[in-house]
Amino acid sequence: MSVRVRIAPSPTGFFHIGTARTALYNYLFARAQGGAFILRIEDTDKERGSAEYEEDIHTQMQWLGIVPDETYIQSEHVATHTKQLQKLVDTGSAYVSREPAKDDPTRQVEVVRLRNPGKTITFTDAIRGEITFDTTELKDFVIARSLTDPLYHFAVVADDGDAGITHVIRGEDHISNTPRQILIQEALGLPCPAYAHLPLILAPDRTKMSKRKHQTSIRDFRARGYLPEAMVNFIALLGWSEGEGDKELYSMKELIDAFSLEKIHSAGAIFNEEKLRWFNREYLLRIPEELFAREALTRLKESLPSDVSWNEGVAMRIVPILRERIHIWDDINALARDGEFEYFFRAPSLEPSRIADKKSTPEDAAKHLKHTLSVLATISDEDFIAERIKDALWDYATAEGRGAALWPIRYALSGKDKSPDPFTLAQAIGKGETEQRLRAARALIS
Repeated sequence: MSVRVRIAPSPTGFFHIGTARTALYNYLFARAQGGAFILRIEDTDKERGSAEYEEDIHTQMQWLGIVPDETYIQSEHVATHTKQLQKLVDTGSAYVSREPAKDDPTRQVEVVRLRNPGKTITFTDAIRGEITFDTTELKDFVIARSLTDPLYHFAVVADDGDAGITHVIRGEDHISNTPRQILIQEALGLPCPAYAHLPLILAPDRTKMSKRKHQTSIRDFRARGYLPEAMVNFIALLGWSEGEGDKELYSMKELIDAFSLEKIHSAGAIFNEEKLRWFNREYLLRIPEELFAREALTRLKESLPSDVSWNEGVAMRIVPILRERIHIWDDINALARDGEFEYFFRAPSLEPSRIADKKSTPEDAAKHLKHTLSVLATISDEDFIAERIKDALWDYATAEGRGAALWPIRYALSGKDKSPDPFTLAQAIGKGETEQRLRAARALIS
């Protein structure tokens, strides 16, 4: 039997982490088994559904590389649903019931109820083992508002049957839906698919991840500069592990080769964004230098204040610093907002009292700056790189005390308490600008 699985999101919100993980696990299982992965848009909630949300499902799945083999729209199957509902009524497996409306007891409505045999149902979950329900308490439950308006449980079962779905892989919050759906399967004469109910994704405080309380939409993570490879790798490990060694970085192909339902955990998975940031940094470091520089410089230029003059040469020399410091692309924007890059493009405003190290006098700082200027004068423009500058100053700084000797240089170049080391700063802004800033700082304390 060829494996056929599906993901069936409702377009009532932006595509989020939980749905993305369900889609990924279905996709991995289908590919690992040589089967088919189906996307079915369950668009029957007309009040909350929108074309924007539906488009977002397609866009984010494509971005993640979770590409369906077939795509269906649930509302296009209403005619088939109507025939199947009528068949159940005709055979006595369901009946039309006239009763007060829930929202207005004075108004009568007709609904379709399944005739519940009140039996005990047991099914085997691939993750949780045997699960048993007594369906008596469900009574004769409603499966449609009318013969032309099926409810969720009926539409899902009917569509799964039509599509030949062999495995239903979904969140554990659907476990309680399973007995109703099995009763509907039996009434329609459909085979029961294999079930696998995935553990919840939990916030760091171990509460359930909520779209209202937490950032969960893929589009938001994407907008902040996360990479699709990192998102897929991270999401895959939210409830699944290969179980051998300490391997954490997986390509999509490696995930397909390693994936199986038996290796899915039953306990909830903690969503740790710091771990996601770590994954993203690992993938950022794999980006070719030219592509990294192009994206980094675009974001840097957009993030700088409008009164900062852009210098392409300086910007190019900052790229290695960016690569060392960021975990996601948005870190560039955040650092720029904090003024972390302005001093590369224009001389900072200095406070004379801060030019000397806390344990040094202004006279000491002036001496260190004078020595630095004399040393830098011996280095050519072509050799003015961090390693060469460090080699030229290191012995002196060691003898005088590195903090005392290097602090005036760092502060003179950046105006910041924290910044890249002074050698890296000097290389980035260039020899002429470095010497000019050091002279200005020396003049302030002389």
